[in-house]
Amino acid sequence: MPKNHARKNQLAAIKDSYGVKHTDAIALLDHPDDDERHTMMGYLAEYLDISTYADALAFLRQEQADPRNQVMCETCGWTFGMVCPECPGCGCYNGQCSGWRHHEYAEPDFDSDYDPNACQECGAGGGGDPYGECCCYEDDEDQAA
Repeated sequence: MPKNHARKNQLAAIKDSYGVKHTDAIALLDHPDDDERHTMMGYLAEYLDISTYADALAFLRQEQADPRNQVMCETCGWTFGMVCPECPGCGCYNGQCSGWRHHEYAEPDFDSDYDPNACQECGAGGGGDPYGECCCYEDDEDQAA
């Protein structure tokens, strides 16, 4: 009997947290995949137009079917929607490619000293000073003149 009492408490918590009807709470609680259940609960909490289990499930299936969300690299887990146009494309090239996409999707602790606005050789223009002047290529300009 405690199991039924716990289930009633879980159903009540789902109904209160997400504003769904009792049948939707039952469907969420009985959903076979835990990861999908938590994702659908996130949809219910985040999106105003998703207010039922059926809406959340339909949106989940739409997201899963989107080719941009298909994993392209099993090593780093990047999807086709994350492809970097400046290199072979995935997160395995973090730190090797200076493409903006790598900085957008890089791990938070990845190369914390990297500044995308700074010169990669001398660091000028970085650290919040956009007016720092790089002099790395002045010799090249003098030789060309």
